[in-house]
Amino acid sequence: MSDATTNKPSQPLVELIGADIANTDNLVLSDVNLSIQPGEFVYLIGKVGSGKTSIIRTLIGEVPLRKGQGRVGDFSLNQLKKRDIPYLRRSIGVIFQDFQLLMDRSVFDNLLFVLRCTGWKDRRNMKLRIEEVLQQVGMQTKAHKMPHQLSGGEQQRIAIARALLNRPKLILADEPTGNLDNDTANDIMTLLMELHEKQQTAFLMVTHNRQLFRQYPGRIVVCEQGTLNEEKDDYGDGIDLTEFTPW
Repeated sequence: MSDATTNKPSQPLVELIGADIANTDNLVLSDVNLSIQPGEFVYLIGKVGSGKTSIIRTLIGEVPLRKGQGRVGDFSLNQLKKRDIPYLRRSIGVIFQDFQLLMDRSVFDNLLFVLRCTGWKDRRNMKLRIEEVLQQVGMQTKAHKMPHQLSGGEQQRIAIARALLNRPKLILADEPTGNLDNDTANDIMTLLMELHEKQQTAFLMVTHNRQLFRQYPGRIVVCEQGTLNEEKDDYGDGIDLTEFTPW
């Protein structure tokens, strides 16, 4: 293999160019430029209402891209048809602040439901994959439990396992530690960083937690003044952290 081929830069997993981002009918961000490379860990920060969640909703096809260019993996957000949205979402792992587990079924059946909805057929393979992701998040003994029998941190670990099921190259995490106490949040962040490093999964993580930037360094982009800006210091220096909601 030639050096030219070896050194060829990889294509970004996420790319927004001159994009306008809306929240239903309201324009919240304009001229957004964002590129996330395979294996990157990126924090998306900003004040409440600054457009962070609207970016996530745009990337999963929930809100159409109003203007500019956008791509997630092999999916063009400009040409995204309604029938394409389920396939786009199967290629991405999503972790929510409020876990969004199905409360009427066990941990195993929560994960089984996702596999069935994303095209898995073979029962044995589904069982093996569920066991594998539960092992990865340290919840291998909890498959039979109902969500209400788990702590908040345990529920979030199941939500992370759910996001891993289809081996995504990109995980979108919207305030994954927002409903957790400090110690549990640190446990969850340690887990996310381990998964990021071991599997080279790219992350885009929305957070208000100003403690995370230094303890778990990553690239930082900031929603401010109606657009998205790159923070040059990956450790959070130069950001007025008093503007963000502390614990």
